[in-house]
Amino acid sequence: MSEQDDLEEIRRRKLEQMKQQAMQQQIAEQQRKAYEQQKYQIMRLILSPEARQRLENIRMVRADFAEQIELQLIQLYSAGRLRGKTPLPDSAFKKLLEQLAQQSNKKKDFKIKKF
Repeated sequence: MSEQDDLEEIRRRKLEQMKQQAMQQQIAEQQRKAYEQQKYQIMRLILSPEARQRLENIRMVRADFAEQIELQLIQLYSAGRLRGKTPLPDSAFKKLLEQLAQQSNKKKDFKIKKF
């Protein structure tokens, strides 16, 4: 009987552990959704509809680059460097993208020297 009780206790602990993991995953998913919704609202403030469409097109091709752009735009907006220019028109957004692309290309350059 004690062996059966031990098995029942192990099952109960395992079930409790699985419930906790599921709850943690659910909380993490809710936090991620809230973050995405907040980011979406900020992007609506920062970018014009045409610029938002351009960003979505970029996201389809290079999701990591689009994420980087969003974070930099939010930082600029939070620092007050975009105030008065919002919503950012598509032409200004293109210029910003060109600057970001040049910065990212500089980081990728490397030289191989032959001896």
